[in-house]
Amino acid sequence: GASASVGAGTGGASTALVDGPGRVDAAPGRPLSERLGNMGRALVVVVAALLVSSIVLRGFATERFPLGNMYEFVAMACAAAIVFGLVALRKPAYRTLWVFLLFPVLVLMFLAATVLYADAAPVVPALQSFWLPIHVTIISVGSGIFLVAGAASVLFLMRLRQPRGEERGVLGRICRLLPDAETLDRLAYRTTIIAFPLFGVGIILGAIWAEAAWGRFWGWDPKETVSFITWVIYAAYLHARATSGWRNTRAAWINIAGFVAMLFNLFIINMVVSGLHSYAGLN
Repeated sequence: GASASVGAGTGGASTALVDGPGRVDAAPGRPLSERLGNMGRALVVVVAALLVSSIVLRGFATERFPLGNMYEFVAMACAAAIVFGLVALRKPAYRTLWVFLLFPVLVLMFLAATVLYADAAPVVPALQSFWLPIHVTIISVGSGIFLVAGAASVLFLMRLRQPRGEERGVLGRICRLLPDAETLDRLAYRTTIIAFPLFGVGIILGAIWAEAAWGRFWGWDPKETVSFITWVIYAAYLHARATSGWRNTRAAWINIAGFVAMLFNLFIINMVVSGLHSYAGLN
């Protein structure tokens, strides 16, 4: 009887432990946005390590600074975008953006490895200067940071459309994973503020190099002209972003126009238009 009482008491206690307020519930599953953010962060770290390693190995293979053709420039710009993304998007609110940052980087690297690839070789005599690592590095880093700003503006415009449209469909599901529109707009603005002076300094240093190499600071070469136009567009974006009535969609479209101009300068000017800056390395 005693043992039965004890057993009953124990059983009652066990039931109380299971059903009582002290029970331990299973941990709730993580939301999809958090899982995508964690996966994106892991991929970004891997991509950053691979890109930086490829640039270093390319330098050893060519026995020079690895910025002598379009393939190497795109690799450096993508590495700058990824490394900057690891710093700028470190907050939990930005984690889902890592996945969207990888997409343009993967597209650019695919083009670099297929269309733009050039074998490791010495550069032409005009590029054998100490200005090469200074001027081109600053331009490529600025271009990589502009990539982050352009992606943020595109996602900002997508996020603005989401509350007005249906939440069904691919676009609606993507938009629900993004931060709010104000956060994306602020990210694009702050990122452009960092890239804009870098790009400007790169243009100025390029003019100094041009004076040493060609005897003039500025000759309206196609590359110089479109670079200056790109810089002016980004200046217009910063001005529009600070002007009442232009802060939302209008400023974002100007930012995207600046990024399109930069891509035009990189691909069309280098590959189609002939000029003093034609060092694509595709022939």
